Amino acid sequence: MATGGGRSEREEQVLARLRARGGRVTGARRAVLAGLLDGPGHVSAEELAEVVRRSQPEVHLSTVYRALEAFEALGVVTHVHLGHGRAIYHLTDQLQHHAACERCGAVIHLPDGLFADVAERLEGDFGFHLDTHHFALVGTCERCAHEAGGPASVSAPPR
Repeated sequence: MATGGGRSEREEQVLARLRARGGRVTGARRAVLAGLLDGPGHVSAEELAEVVRRSQPEVHLSTVYRALEAFEALGVVTHVHLGHGRAIYHLTDQLQHHAACERCGAVIHLPDGLFADVAERLEGDFGFHLDTHHFALVGTCERCAHEAGGPASVSAPPR
């Protein structure tokens, strides 16, 4: 199922992490992992199921959801909410911060340390530990703001 040396090596590293944390490695889980590795990096469960069914048509959407839940419980996969859309999934070794445009859906990957000062302040002042990877900052991208004739902080029109 591996498509190349790099993917195969990374797949084995993730499977080793899964096994080390007590997770079972089944054919369906391998197929879901392969779909995550071969995919665009951010994928919904439905999109992932489509990818998996190309090589293993017997794997149902419910199986993909169960595999993702198991991977997430074991710390191998995480999900992110990009605005009002459904959750997307990616491997935890690919954690990123995101900004999502409410108008066009564009996603911007933000530098890793961008929220360090805010996280440090929240922890120091309130004892609150911030998870900056779970949700995206939502607003308007530069292109959409320009098309609307206003600043990038303009709110999206009501839906």
